[in-house]
Amino acid sequence: MGSSLFFLALFALSAVANADTSSGLMMNFYKESCPQAEDIIREQVKLLYKRHKNTAFSWIRNIFHDCAVQSCDASLLLDSTRKTLSEKETDRSFGMRNFRYLEEIKDAVERECPGVVSCADILVLSARDGIVAAGGPTIALKTGRRDGRKSRAEVVEKFLPDHNESISSVLDKFGAMGIDIPGVVALLGAHSVGRTHCVKLVHRLYPEVDPALNPDHVPHMLKKCYDPIPDPKAVQYVRNDRGTPMKLDNNYYRNILDNKGLLMVDHELAQDTRTRPYVKKMAKSQDYFFEHFARAITLLSENNPLTGENGEIRRHCNLANKNHYEE
Repeated sequence: MGSSLFFLALFALSAVANADTSSGLMMNFYKESCPQAEDIIREQVKLLYKRHKNTAFSWIRNIFHDCAVQSCDASLLLDSTRKTLSEKETDRSFGMRNFRYLEEIKDAVERECPGVVSCADILVLSARDGIVAAGGPTIALKTGRRDGRKSRAEVVEKFLPDHNESISSVLDKFGAMGIDIPGVVALLGAHSVGRTHCVKLVHRLYPEVDPALNPDHVPHMLKKCYDPIPDPKAVQYVRNDRGTPMKLDNNYYRNILDNKGLLMVDHELAQDTRTRPYVKKMAKSQDYFFEHFARAITLLSENNPLTGENGEIRRHCNLANKNHYEE
């Protein structure tokens, strides 16, 4: 084989290795068009984390709420219009916040490369870097997503599990994206960080305390959730993990094995015979948790993306481009 043909063959093999032929995504998609993009996003996530620690938790939650609902296309970020409801305003999105800071990241990228980097990729990469900021694993994620033009609010409940759904339903919904049982167990480990509003907890406390709860944990929950009918707008919440509340780690699994899970899905995860063995493994080994968490996040981030000529590159993440022209 001639030298030119040899290098051409190597190039072809490299392209195959770096591209996902089924989804159109690839590593370093912006290497030529915006080489600083990923560094800018990483730096912005770090700066925001220093100012507002909870932004990292928001970025992690974003990837679940966007990518699990039909497509990883930043439809979550779209505001409501006269004709459509925003996914941000559905019940599943209760308590989500910090969307304005994602716009700051978008603005920083736009200053370097106008009209090149999608909000969908910014959402995914900010989640990747938020995971690291919270103490989680470094995950290599592909890029090349484009932005959707419409909200998917009408199907959010069909695709995104609720905290009170059965484990069977949760496994089925994530399984449809190719995420296996240990992957689902690992993804729920994201409940290691952040907080849960009392609105989502009071059914376990009133009118009677759920006997499945660890009695040593109940007084703290009652102190934080003192109102049987809490105001959704009030700052009434319980930290998901009192031991390491700001760190993504495997302490979550030890907590739920000790019946300290706040949500019913946490409790069932530790009890169901299909998931309990993996809960116990992740409680013992953070490396095992991180390994499956990274793999599941990768699969989630590659769920049915828009690529190529599909979708668009939004000018602002909260509005489809056509809405700018209508203003």
